[in-house]
Amino acid sequence: MILANALESAKPEVSLLLLDDAGMAELNRQYRGRPRPTDVLSFPLYSAEELGGMQPDVLGDVVISVETAARQAQKAGCPLWEEMTRLLIHGMLHLLGHDHENNTAAARGMRARERAILKAVLADSRVAAAMRQG
Repeated sequence: MILANALESAKPEVSLLLLDDAGMAELNRQYRGRPRPTDVLSFPLYSAEELGGMQPDVLGDVVISVETAARQAQKAGCPLWEEMTRLLIHGMLHLLGHDHENNTAAARGMRARERAILKAVLADSRVAAAMRQG
């Protein structure tokens, strides 16, 4: 619900696949021509042009490498669940048409939106309670 509100979508549906680095490297090679693991890949159901401001319920697929996320969490000094949440947010923003690879201004905007959404998620008392429970 927190992500739905932050992403301004009534009920976004996303398929989430968690892989190891080997599985992620294979997907990255197959779909992006880069034979190495990455932290997150997104496979939108619609292109940015097709979305045209529309907010569909089903957005697409997000794939996260748990091994890469764990290394990034350790480097950042944050819990794995927090890094996984950030990657999920990042992937969902891609599903909504955001891009950081081709435009510096767009990249800054996407990073700012990602940070704002993560901050809202981390500040939510329901998330804090769930994390205390383990």
